[in-house]
Amino acid sequence: MELKKVLLIGGSGFVGGWIANRLSERGIRVTIPTRRRDNTKQLILLPTVYMEEADVNDPQVLASLMDGVDAVINLVGILHDSDSSPPYGKRFAAAHVELPRKIIAAMQQTGVRRLVHMSALGAATDAPSAYLRSKAEGEAAVCAAMNATGAHEGSIDVTVFRPSVIFGPGDSFLNTFASLLRLLPMLPLAGASARFQPVYVGDVADAFAESLTDRATFGQIYELCGPKVYTLRELVEYTGNLIGRHRPIIDLPNGLANLLARIMGLLPNPPMSPDNLRSMEKDNVTDGLRNYPGWQPRSLEAAAPGYLSAVRPKMRYDNYRCRAGR
Repeated sequence: MELKKVLLIGGSGFVGGWIANRLSERGIRVTIPTRRRDNTKQLILLPTVYMEEADVNDPQVLASLMDGVDAVINLVGILHDSDSSPPYGKRFAAAHVELPRKIIAAMQQTGVRRLVHMSALGAATDAPSAYLRSKAEGEAAVCAAMNATGAHEGSIDVTVFRPSVIFGPGDSFLNTFASLLRLLPMLPLAGASARFQPVYVGDVADAFAESLTDRATFGQIYELCGPKVYTLRELVEYTGNLIGRHRPIIDLPNGLANLLARIMGLLPNPPMSPDNLRSMEKDNVTDGLRNYPGWQPRSLEAAAPGYLSAVRPKMRYDNYRCRAGR
């Protein structure tokens, strides 16, 4: 499968920048739609990457973006929705369910056949959180497009990835805890016993980039997890060790954890919400049965010290400049 041009939807986010980097290294032209081009100037530093102001929720705009495209990657995801209507709120529905359906419709309209879609580890229609339920619905929509058309002409070749929590330079996971540990004399922690299998962003980006032209991945669902399982408390303690902030960590009982999550959920950019807490009721780990072929992820201990042990907020962009020869 020859690949010259990719439409990277949700490419202006944390993971998107890394995937754009991988595709640019391969000489692939990458178009990243964005509502505000000025907010994503750092990605222009990557050769072959082009930012285009566009509203991907408009079906006509979405179809026009696919003109001449060989493949589509959908990374769109949000973590919070103030609407608690069952089974999930309007923002979750728009980002995780309606947009994937629009992407499928635009691909069928324009004849683009290749789609790589980001879901979430633990996505299920009966999951405890609205986030995971909406992710499951979107995943089902893209898989149905593959199954409905099969191998006939005009079919869509879909690969779905379900990553665990993703860490790396610029993440909103370990960096959030690092900020809190620097700010607070002690850290009250909700969901301290929740288990995660964090995965490095560079490994996730490699899997997305490599799968695009690998026909063996068509019609498959893969779980992307790191090599080791940690409790949330262990992750926070490790972060504190790396940044030299050894704060007392207070494990909150369920009632206080829910209260704290509700209070934090009122913030403009909440580090925690009640729905996030419900997501942690189910361990965010894999049984290894759906590993990506040849999957050998790097460990947290190998990658995290490089960006947490020193304050280097521009490291990721400096890396882009280096790779671009600028």
